[in-house]
Amino acid sequence: MIKYPIEFSAKAKSQSGIDTNWQSESNGIRSSIAVPVEFEGPGNGLSPEDLFNQALVNCFVATFKVYAEKSKLEFESLQASSCLVVDLDDSKQPIMKTAKVIVQIIRPSNKEKAVLLANKAVRSGFILNSVKTNCQIEISIVE
Repeated sequence: MIKYPIEFSAKAKSQSGIDTNWQSESNGIRSSIAVPVEFEGPGNGLSPEDLFNQALVNCFVATFKVYAEKSKLEFESLQASSCLVVDLDDSKQPIMKTAKVIVQIIRPSNKEKAVLLANKAVRSGFILNSVKTNCQIEISIVE
């Protein structure tokens, strides 16, 4: 049984300058972070936008995997890709406007159950459903 509340921590440390990468760490795993080229940075590391996009796609993957495991659904693999669009809102402020996530579930043991669980993962993925970004998720089954 999952016990709430659950806390996750992250930390970052950076020197001055837009061209300077910095280190971010969560759960003992370090990542090199940089301002992306699109925002006049060097782009030689993960950007906050990359991490946001990864959080969306991996929220679906993790949620589906949990549901599949608990429902005894096996599958050969799952492939997910996403495209995040940053645009200006009505106030001319940049926002994470849309994210399109494309999911392929490869050779599930039960196609109907895979579709059911994938749709359940979309509805209950708490990161996907906690953001203002319009998330569009396309699911296909490959046999």
